[in-house]
Amino acid sequence: MKYKSEISPTAYCADVAGKIAREADTGSSRRGFLQVTAGGALAGLVAAAGIEFSAPRAVLAQSKLSPDAALQDLMDGNKRFASGRMTAFEQDLAILKQNTVEKQEPFASVLSCADSRVPVELVFDQTIGHIFVNRVAGNILTPEIIGSIEYGAAVLGTKVILVMGHGSCGAVKAAIYGKEVPGQISSLFPHIQPAVDQAGHDLEAAIRANAKIQAALLRESSPVISGLLKDGKVKVVAAYYDIGNGNVTLLE
Repeated sequence: MKYKSEISPTAYCADVAGKIAREADTGSSRRGFLQVTAGGALAGLVAAAGIEFSAPRAVLAQSKLSPDAALQDLMDGNKRFASGRMTAFEQDLAILKQNTVEKQEPFASVLSCADSRVPVELVFDQTIGHIFVNRVAGNILTPEIIGSIEYGAAVLGTKVILVMGHGSCGAVKAAIYGKEVPGQISSLFPHIQPAVDQAGHDLEAAIRANAKIQAALLRESSPVISGLLKDGKVKVVAAYYDIGNGNVTLLE
């Protein structure tokens, strides 16, 4: 897989993310970056699944929701979760499992942090087969994550993609202080650095900035997602999850 200027994927993603962060207040945008990366990631993913991506067969969503209606369903579910009035557990799990053995029909994708305090399905009061969840520390975009989200949107028919940061995120905190860490933990830092550059040492501001930057990266980096956005078939939104009170707030 080739990248511009022979730099590493991590460095390239971080460079583009920095540009988006610097341009946030001007409203300017750049398109086309990471197209080879994202396209290659999806091609590999689809090939491995035995699917012809040139004409993906999108399954029917669980309901014919519009992108706005899908987002509203997520937010309504979060209100139930935050108020302790969840309904997802009332559904017959045996029937749900039976209906999802052969296929999945999620109406939403969520990119969240891997933090154990962020149980995505619970946060939105959803059950088996409803949300296509992608998790990685710092809720950052990598070619693999982009390919996974593209699969959810182009093949499975998800209508809304939520990029969700959360309170007290350890990955963002580590990126702010940039101390020596074991193993490959530091590989996360370049992806989060643009948010740190924008928000400084204000942890909560950096967490929110990171979610918005990653959402912007997804819109810009993926020709699949940008095409669906242009056609009004999907919505990409950034959000912040308060681990104290359970509320999710949309950031844009």
